[in-house]
Amino acid sequence: MAKVISIANQKGGVGKTTTAINLACSLAVLDYKTLIIDCDPQANATTGNGLDLRNVQLSVYDCLVNNTDINQVILETETPNLSILPSSLDLVGAEIELINHPNREHRLAQHINEIRDHYQFIIIDCSPSLGLITLNALTASDSVIIPVQCEYFALEGLGKLLNTIKIIQNKLNEKLNIEGILMTMYDGRLRLSNQVVEEVKNHFDGSVFHTIIHRNTRLGEAPSLGKPVLLYDAECTGAMNYLNLAKEILQKNDLTNIKNNDKIIETEENE
Repeated sequence: MAKVISIANQKGGVGKTTTAINLACSLAVLDYKTLIIDCDPQANATTGNGLDLRNVQLSVYDCLVNNTDINQVILETETPNLSILPSSLDLVGAEIELINHPNREHRLAQHINEIRDHYQFIIIDCSPSLGLITLNALTASDSVIIPVQCEYFALEGLGKLLNTIKIIQNKLNEKLNIEGILMTMYDGRLRLSNQVVEEVKNHFDGSVFHTIIHRNTRLGEAPSLGKPVLLYDAECTGAMNYLNLAKEILQKNDLTNIKNNDKIIETEENE
């Protein structure tokens, strides 16, 4: 049965979609059957996996609003072991259309339960908001990864998100846990980046991933070609970072025999 992990933070530009695309690809490359669900109306996780939105006839919107069978909507990607439930701009109106629907917070969970046995991991890319669609994602998830950029306002809004997670745990999904806080956009040449990492670790010591995602040119270039970074440049720092993250998650969930000394691959500073 799949472990369902949401990538969430109401702040934009922190690396949610980059993390969803490349973590899902890394798990798939490591031979874990993985599904990525794009719950962002911008559909960047969809296009970032090589799909042309003009050719996407059904999306997560149809599952949530029209109750379309999820098996009819899931598409294959060019990455072996990786499938996707695509998004579309229609998702913008879903929150209004679902507002009077019974069990509106559980719509996504109901669809995921139908296909959980088909995958080992399901990664959900959330939109930069704490609206009904993100609420659906968190209600359907076993855990949540919170990307936090290594910049001055890193902790801004993090308390609000953690508060929302507690409310969901109490009222909608008691099994929801924090998989970890992921530091992104790290530049080892900047004192500020190191200060932010230290501050986050001081506040949330046991919850911060050992893996840190460096600023990397290849990570920024890969989406324009519709590829996860592993399919674009498998030897770049960004690719190694996300492979390390996947391995750390596997070890955290007792799904691998990787030794501690082998868990993290040393990478060069920014390319």
